[in-house]
Formats: sequence, structure tokens, C-alpha cells
Amino acid sequence: MKQLEKHVMKRKSLILAACLTLSLGASGTYAKGDDANLEKLGSFKRTDTKPGKSVEQGGKYAENLKKVLQRIKLPDGFKIELFAIVPDARQMAVSRNKATVWVGTRKSTVWSVTDRDMDNVADTVDEFSPSVNFDVPAGTCYSPDGFLFVTERNRVMMFPAAEYFMESPDTVAVPIVKQGELIPPEEESYNHSARACVIGPDNRIYITLGQPFNVTPPEKVDLYRKVGMGGIVSFNRDGGDRQVVLTGMRNSSGLAFNPKDGSLWFTDNQVDGMGDEIPPGELDRVPVENGKLKLGMWYGFPWYGGGSTRTNEYLNTPIPKELADKYVKPEVDMIAHAADLGMMFYTGKAFPAKYQNAIFSAQHGSWNAVKPRGARVMVTYLDAKGHAMKTEPFAEGWMNEDGVYLGRPVDVRQYVDGSILVSDDKAGAIYRISYQGK
Repeated sequence: MKQLEKHVMKRKSLILAACLTLSLGASGTYAKGDDANLEKLGSFKRTDTKPGKSVEQGGKYAENLKKVLQRIKLPDGFKIELFAIVPDARQMAVSRNKATVWVGTRKSTVWSVTDRDMDNVADTVDEFSPSVNFDVPAGTCYSPDGFLFVTERNRVMMFPAAEYFMESPDTVAVPIVKQGELIPPEEESYNHSARACVIGPDNRIYITLGQPFNVTPPEKVDLYRKVGMGGIVSFNRDGGDRQVVLTGMRNSSGLAFNPKDGSLWFTDNQVDGMGDEIPPGELDRVPVENGKLKLGMWYGFPWYGGGSTRTNEYLNTPIPKELADKYVKPEVDMIAHAADLGMMFYTGKAFPAKYQNAIFSAQHGSWNAVKPRGARVMVTYLDAKGHAMKTEPFAEGWMNEDGVYLGRPVDVRQYVDGSILVSDDKAGAIYRISYQGK
């Protein structure tokens, strides 16, 4: 009987490992078919593409979402409202002049969301650049001088003057990292392929590259370290001078620079299948040395599954000295399996002073924890030296009494008036949180 039990447990373990580590050796077929189209767009030639999809705003669905928002708990003086209905909304980027919000998805659409009469409710939600054949365009970021960047599964697109061309189906579109050159094509996967991006104070673009496995197998470790999978990479804005910023990350969907000291912070989702309460999720920081980011640091994975928790797969494998010497501990251990995703530093003037330079981050919620958790927005305060001092919930209530998610926050972004926007890919919406107090 004991032998049978061991056999059953071993099979269960193998099945779980297969589910969590299976990767798809895709060839990038989704984005490969638009080379001729991109050549036309880059030459300012029309493609005769018809206008893309538009999303109806208002109606019964909007009213139902507003009812959900009545459940959300916020600190005194704050208010949450529906800003827009945006299917599959992931990372957001806010433009300079029109206050358009560019929204990525894990499917094949990028949305442009615009409050045309500036009453803090979006009037139009339209498919952006419909002639471009996007492939998991989850990450969007916007430069101070008006360039939109979209990070896909295995390509990085730049859209100069995106605000100017947003009313037309044809948009100047430049692949600064061509299809198949962001990661090795044979490493393309359906898992952990939602990239996030940010433009740094050095005018470079920084991109998270999640690795596809639950725990990276040993034969992949060296390759992933070399190309920056399971890490963050950066490029010049033209796609040149690729640098691996850090490694030892499992899968991140959020990063932001601290405007005060130039340090780079990121969230990291940690290993599944180890139990409900371990390992913790992470909020991490890349240190600054002589005014520049300290490159080449290591954040523990796959030897650590999160925080100080060692993975079962590497428990008896010594950590190489070259990695151990560059190890950086998490700034914050978040609760296990809350799926910390998008984040931002608050620099506006509309919130009380205690929130100045605080980090707002989204917890998407767990897919496999027996006891559901997450589905909220957290706030992390920093001390005088720029390190995390305290983390607490800021907005919560997207989970009902039965543990069913009513919404799943993905990203947090500062809007033009100093309020903050929260994207939700479960409800397909963006919410606006403003301060109404004195």
C-alpha cells in the first residue's frame, strides 16, 4: 500500500510539474505576416486598412461594474469610479497632450482610450493601429517626447507621434526590435509572455522578460542568463545596444523608476505548487552606484522560489559564487500567490502628502491558492534612504464573500490630473481613483 501511495504521489507531482513548466516552441507566426505592411507604414504609405474595433461605453455592463465598485474599500477621502470599459486591459501608458491612455492586452489588440470632454470618464475606446499584426502586446510605455512603445511576446514596436495618428487606421510603426529578436524564437511560449516596459531617466527602454517555466530546468539557466530571460533587458530607443540589466527573476509584469534616486523597482511572481503560504511574492529594487544602475545583479531564481524560500528542484544544488556575490534580497515580501503585477511611483499633487513618492502596485490574485487572495491595490512607503518602509492595502474589495473574483487589478498608472488609473483584465475595465478630501 505504501508503495502504491508513493507511486500515486509521484505521478501527481509529475503531472503538476508538466502543467507548470510546459512551454510552446512557437515560431512567431502571429507577428511575422506584417513585414510588408510595416514597410508601407514606415514609408507613410496607406494600407487601406479599415477602421478597427470600437468598444461601446455605458449601458447595462457599465452599470454592473459601478455596482462592484461600491464594494471597494479606500482610505478616507478617496473615491473610485469607472473610467472606461476596455476588454482584457493590461499595462497602461498615459500620453502627454490628449490624455489618451494606451492599453495593452494579452491577445492581439492595443486600445486607445480617450476622455475627449475631460470629465474624467472615457468617451471613446478604439483599436489602435489595426493594420499591425500584434502578438501579445501586453506592455505599453510612453516617452516624455511623445513616442509610444509596445512590447510583444517577441518584438518591440515604436509608434512616433502616436497621438497625432490615433484617429486613422494607418499609423507610423517601427519594429525597433524585430520579430524573433527579443528572445530566441525557439524559446517563445504561451506562458509568462506578457512583457512590461518603462522609459528610464537615461532615455533607454527597459523590458521585463519572464521565463516560461514554473522552475527553470538546469539546462536552460545559462541561455536565459545570457539573453536576459528571467530578468530585465534594456535598449536604446532605436533598439540598439542591448544590455542585460539583471537576472534571477521568475516573471515580472511591472517595473518603474524611483524619480528621486533613479533606482529601478519591479514586481516578481514566484513559484507555484509549494503551498498556499509559500513562497512570498516580491517587490525588488535595483541599486544605484555613482548615479547609474548597478547592472548584473542576481535576484535568486531559480535557487530561491521567492524571498528566502529555496525551491525543491535546487535545494541540494549549491548556488554558484558568481551569483551569490551579486544576490539582492527583496525589498518587500508580499503575501504568497497574490500575483503582484503593475506598479508606479506617485508624483502627483492631488493626493495627501503621505503618498508622495509612494509605490502603488496591483495584486492580480491567485489562480491556484486554495484560499483566494490578492485582487487589490497596495501602497508601499519608502524611507529617507529610498528603501521600502511599510506596505499596506490601498484599495480592496474585488473578491466576494465566497472567494470569487469580481475584478483582477493588473496595472496602476498616474493620470494627467494626479488621480490614478487601475486596469482590470477580468472585468475588462479601467477605474479612476481620486482624492475628494481636503
